[in-house]
Amino acid sequence: MFSCMRGTSFITQRQCLDRKLLFTSSTLDPLQLPAQRETHFWYVFPSEVKSESLLNQYLELLSPCEKENVLSLREGKLRKGALLARALVRTTIARYLINSQVTPRSLKFKKNIHGKPEVEWQHDDDLQPVPLHFNISHTSSLVACGVTAGYPIGIDVEEKQRQIKNNVLSFARRYFTHHEVEVLTSILDPEVRHQEFIKLWTLKEAYVKALGRGFSGSPFNTFTIRLKPTTRGSSHLHENSNSEASEIVVEPLDDPVNSTSNWQFALLELAGSHYAAICRENDSNSEGRGNERMELRVWKTIPCVEEEYVSGTDAVVAIGGLA
Repeated sequence: MFSCMRGTSFITQRQCLDRKLLFTSSTLDPLQLPAQRETHFWYVFPSEVKSESLLNQYLELLSPCEKENVLSLREGKLRKGALLARALVRTTIARYLINSQVTPRSLKFKKNIHGKPEVEWQHDDDLQPVPLHFNISHTSSLVACGVTAGYPIGIDVEEKQRQIKNNVLSFARRYFTHHEVEVLTSILDPEVRHQEFIKLWTLKEAYVKALGRGFSGSPFNTFTIRLKPTTRGSSHLHENSNSEASEIVVEPLDDPVNSTSNWQFALLELAGSHYAAICRENDSNSEGRGNERMELRVWKTIPCVEEEYVSGTDAVVAIGGLA
């Protein structure tokens, strides 16, 4: 059904679909929900999922509607990415819900009025809904899922070498705020400017997705992303500016003073090839303690097969916003 390289089938279909067997592997142990200030981030490279049999097993995890949407995509990379996104969400969320009767296949989802996916909890007097929030993002070369407990989250991933059809500054003037355009204009090196544009775009996407109102409800030119360096250095997000010690904030133009502390950001470089931005609602109990940094745990995975904890390794480079 999927045109991809044939490889070893890592698991049987029953292992992927049967909840009891899914969690027998030590690499697929049940997961504790993220702590209050913690964010979990999972990602998979589609190029590493080479088994057509495994992809077909993932397809069996999807709802009829999800399956129809995936199979309607004609381009192979898009179809594979969409499938992996749904499989990653279902297998990951089910692992956080080990004490319930949820399996990857039985999970149900709904969308808010702006189209943001959410888990549709089944009403049960004996079971309280788990305060789990998630968000997904994918390119043709990377699929990611972010998870928090109790706080809305938005994520975005982009290829570092993503091509922009128009001139970067022309594109920025169309979508970004005056301050952001000024920052980009001040960067003379075209390649550095291009990278800064992608970072800003990724951060803005993550913020809009965390708000859950969609692009039409939160146009990019209605809020500014700023970097507040804690060390001397440039005001943009270039890796050489010591920005791992910097704080990333958002300033809505209609309320530039009171809304900057409502959200936490993190900006990462993944495997030297992608940028990932994470935005989550700030802990309301942290009021008066300043803007505390996000605590982030990152895994590289192939759903139902293997995973590797990569926080603190060269695979994950913090650019800004992290503790």
